[in-house]
Amino acid sequence: MIIDCHCHAGTGDGLTGPWDTAAPITRHLQRATEAGIDRTVVFAAFHSDYGRANAEVARIVASRPDRLLGFAFVHAARDSGRILELVRVAVERYGFVGIKAHRYDARLSREICEVARRFRIPVLYDPIGEIAIAELVAHAYPDVDFILPHLGSFSDDWRAQHGLIDHLVRHPNIYADTSGVRRFDILEEAVARAGARKILFGSDGPWLHPGLELAKVRALKLTPADEAAVLGGNLMRLLAKRTRRRAAPPVRHVSAPPPVRRDPWLLAGAEG
Repeated sequence: MIIDCHCHAGTGDGLTGPWDTAAPITRHLQRATEAGIDRTVVFAAFHSDYGRANAEVARIVASRPDRLLGFAFVHAARDSGRILELVRVAVERYGFVGIKAHRYDARLSREICEVARRFRIPVLYDPIGEIAIAELVAHAYPDVDFILPHLGSFSDDWRAQHGLIDHLVRHPNIYADTSGVRRFDILEEAVARAGARKILFGSDGPWLHPGLELAKVRALKLTPADEAAVLGGNLMRLLAKRTRRRAAPPVRHVSAPPPVRRDPWLLAGAEG
């Protein structure tokens, strides 16, 4: 089974760019089907209210339960104090299987990590090049699995991508996905040094073509077992740890001012 671990879906409520305007999934799934991709992990586009955005993604997942898996998008700062409740709803009501967070919103927080630990689900966190977070969370939360997409940088920061390989090698709970990685030699080195079990196939759809992103993995010319791991086995292994454990009562929401949206390409990162 081929599983794309990284795709956005639904409607954003901003008009900065595609990343917070709309992530239409229908055409992407047609392309995925043509490429031979069986299932796709989806999470929201950037949004000022991830409770609403996650509910929309849940409706999308429910419309194609044979094809889609949901991750709950949360904002580490604005959702502070209610992340447990957001994830509880996503896991227990919607059947979501992971958490998504992005440095463009805010830096990863202990609250997110502890909620992931509670539900035994992975965190897909885009650090937009701030790969030192891998060292911190690897030691602070060794029982939580972290997937850093784009080998740590969608903006083609080869220094960050190359540096992340060391974290993949040294820390058993740090993983990376292949989405948006343009420097093939670095991707090849990541697999050679860290092993195929530390790399997950992702497309960063619907804005990147899943067939093109899949072709990069095929071009690695891995053994059948290693290719199967990258293309779906690794993600299934991480998701097998999850539980539907009952969560604590919701905590009080701490309000925060609305975010100021800037072009993420100018913030040393992008929409992935």
